[in-house]
Amino acid sequence: MTTEIQKSVARQRAALFNMLVEPLSYLAKRCAAAWPERSRLEAILLDGLPGVPYCSFLYAMDARARQISATACDSGLLPEDLGRDRAERPYMQEPMPSSGLLLSQAYISLRAKRPSLTAVRRVTHNGQLFGYLGADFDLRNLPLTRPLYPEPSHWQQLRGDPAIRGGLFQQRRVESLLDQHIDLVIPVLAELITESGAFHTKIHFSSSRATLWLVDDPYRYRILGYDALIDPDICLAYPHRSYPADAVIPAGEVARVLEGFRRLRYADEIIYLRAGSLNIFNGMISLNFSCDGSHYLPYAEFLEEDSPFWQSLA
Repeated sequence: MTTEIQKSVARQRAALFNMLVEPLSYLAKRCAAAWPERSRLEAILLDGLPGVPYCSFLYAMDARARQISATACDSGLLPEDLGRDRAERPYMQEPMPSSGLLLSQAYISLRAKRPSLTAVRRVTHNGQLFGYLGADFDLRNLPLTRPLYPEPSHWQQLRGDPAIRGGLFQQRRVESLLDQHIDLVIPVLAELITESGAFHTKIHFSSSRATLWLVDDPYRYRILGYDALIDPDICLAYPHRSYPADAVIPAGEVARVLEGFRRLRYADEIIYLRAGSLNIFNGMISLNFSCDGSHYLPYAEFLEEDSPFWQSLA
């Protein structure tokens, strides 16, 4: 994961951990007083469940992580979990912090088959470890209210399918229909982007098509085949839209970006551009090459002749 994603995840985890410290500590003390009597433990778990924010399941385990109570949930008790060995579950494989409360990494639950995480609280009395209190959380129920993390705006290079890279030098670029009429295609796409509200556009050179996302209907994409791309009349199918004032890529640079795609398409007969995309709002360019390698970089860096990206291709 990128640093920004890691920071966002860390913030969410810290917020949840802080919410759980007091209620699970209180519940563990109550359980310690009833340990190991099953009926008393189950009554405490049912009574305490509403006090543990966003918790789906509560259960008690002995020191070997074998469940000694039924599982408490909103609908009551699940007796089928009694005696379940949880020692091999992901949350029991992580080291317990000195605080006595562990908030596990996310994992896929066995019961719901969904991303979940578990809080494990040590249950002790006079320094003796009785066992553990387990609290399961479904990620979809958590109050993830932090702002969406920002996508990194620096050059990223990602490797593709090793099978494709292994046979790279046995292939050569084959001229597509789009290649043959690229002089018509580029002005049409530039017009759709700058005058018709296409904010995200991907050109598939090898399959002679383009995919557009429009400001008027951003949740659905449009596919334009070769016949549409070489016909300027296609511009009549889309209403005129002023170029967005908050676009990162200036309208005057859109055609230059598309010309850069052309350059990479013809740069080499073996390593050549298969698909290129631009998003005018985040200012990022995406490139996929015949080796199946992908690059993501800011448009300004893409347009700079002496940028590290172009130097890497020299």
